[in-house]
Amino acid sequence: MENKQPNFINTKKSFILKLREWVFNHRKLSISICVVLVVALVSGGITLAIILNKPKIETKSVTKSVLKKPKTKPTPAPKKYYAPLTGREVPDEASTKRAITAIMIENSPAARPQSGLQGAEITYEAIAEGGITRFLNLYQQSKPGLIGPVRSLRPYYVDWLAPWQASVAHVGGSKRSLDEIRNGKYRDIDQFFNGGSYWRSTDRWAPHNVYTNFERLDALNSAKGYIESTPPAIKRAPTSTKSPKPNATNISVTMSGATYNSSWIYNPEANNYQRSQAGAPHLDREAGQITSDIVVILKMQMNLVQEDGWRENYNSNGEGTAIIFQNGTIHEVTWRKPTTADQLSFIGADGKDFLLSPGRLWISAVPANKNGGVTWQ
Repeated sequence: MENKQPNFINTKKSFILKLREWVFNHRKLSISICVVLVVALVSGGITLAIILNKPKIETKSVTKSVLKKPKTKPTPAPKKYYAPLTGREVPDEASTKRAITAIMIENSPAARPQSGLQGAEITYEAIAEGGITRFLNLYQQSKPGLIGPVRSLRPYYVDWLAPWQASVAHVGGSKRSLDEIRNGKYRDIDQFFNGGSYWRSTDRWAPHNVYTNFERLDALNSAKGYIESTPPAIKRAPTSTKSPKPNATNISVTMSGATYNSSWIYNPEANNYQRSQAGAPHLDREAGQITSDIVVILKMQMNLVQEDGWRENYNSNGEGTAIIFQNGTIHEVTWRKPTTADQLSFIGADGKDFLLSPGRLWISAVPANKNGGVTWQ
């Protein structure tokens, strides 16, 4: 029996024979085709291997490294506000505009100890008459519960208070001072016309017994519309730093005579000066010994002028020598006040503004042409 193979096998053999014959007849072309196929296979394998082994990229981390953070404006530092009388920081702008009140307080022996002196933020000391000194005290942030004895006004005190936009509490005054304070340019709260805002104490003799307080004065100022003061201030440094080597710790001030001359002792721990008068600590009846952070001595010419009789008078406008004690050190400068409306200023030896430290300020005007002066050690 004949052994027959399936047709697909015969077909396969026929195809192989024909392919072999074609390759034999087309050797060069066959080699080229084989090379192309091999190259294609190798390239495909390499590409596949690269794809399969490609490292994963975390989109999140790339985004973080590529994207820039948006720019933000720096937060501005909070604005600072400073009290015009002391140069000390206060909480807000409204505090800097509180109404300023000036009060005349006497200094005769019958008036001592006074009330409210230590609470004043600025004190101007000068001779009122017969060698007797008197104080003009300015208040804004501080409001003591009792102030007095209140006494009369003089023209040079008006010169000093004028730039401060202050109402002024007093009991009358010399003719020239009253003509000035009543000319409509000032905030006059004279006891003569506002008796309900003052009273006379029963433990002292008149005229050394007129007192007031800020409950009454604030009500009076408010009723008159004296509710804000925006004055040019005496120029201050932003901070106060006591000297590691104090060179003026004991100060003696000559005003007129032993009863009214004063001295100041520097206290390095508190960085202030303790006041004595007539050879004993000068006391505020309620607050104890009077102290000040800065003591300024103005050297001024003093002469007699005729008004309602002969009166003492200072040349309070113009310029002259000043001695400043602060932080335990002494500074010789020039004081300057061109007109009544101008604020008092100080000029150093370099011709630039001399800045006072922040704090309570005591200013004494000594009569330079009448043996007034200051010494220190």
